[in-house]
Amino acid sequence: MATILVPGFMLDADLWRDVAPALSDFGPVSYADLSQDSSIAAMARRALAEAPPKFVLVGFSMGGYVAREIVRQAAGRVSALVLVATSARGDSNVELQRKAAISGQTGSAVFKGLSRVAVASSLHPDNADRADIVERIQAAGQRLGGDVFRRQSLIDRRDERDDLKTINCPTLVIAGEQDRLRSRAEALELHEGIAGSGLEVIENTGHMVPMEAPQCLATVMGEWLDRQRAGW
Repeated sequence: MATILVPGFMLDADLWRDVAPALSDFGPVSYADLSQDSSIAAMARRALAEAPPKFVLVGFSMGGYVAREIVRQAAGRVSALVLVATSARGDSNVELQRKAAISGQTGSAVFKGLSRVAVASSLHPDNADRADIVERIQAAGQRLGGDVFRRQSLIDRRDERDDLKTINCPTLVIAGEQDRLRSRAEALELHEGIAGSGLEVIENTGHMVPMEAPQCLATVMGEWLDRQRAGW
């Protein structure tokens, strides 16, 4: 079974560098490109246009919103869904204010690169000084650049909590133990809203689970996917 990995805000395929090899045991692995479009729906359409007929879908953070939209657009093509460090909540008032400030600026004016302090705040406290992770995240931001930063910053994230009951494929929700960007309560909302879903917490991680604990994440996903194979 093919697997499609969907990155998060200002991230690309490198997010999954240390996770993908284990998932390749289940079949070919490909990556959704979120850098071209200005809406969740358009990102989902692009991913589907490039996807095989049936696939396992894994979405991280903002990519979780895209993954759920893919399910809405083509439920019959998604064999299983994994949601990592994400949420079903809409934009908060603070996020709406930030978008309003960004909307009148050009990409070059608004984006100066992802600061080390901002990146470190997304990590578990024990990982905040890990230069290897911080530099990988910053490098992804530089590759994507200011125009993508502006597009992704202005993406509308609506509240989807009432829609979770429409997801019928096998689903696993994964949370970071000390994720300061997406709370445990948000993971529980996903788990409780999607009937029959599983919930796993990856210890010693913040928000950036695929980089902070790739082997543990791969093991958790692999064991869960093994149990789903009979229904494929």
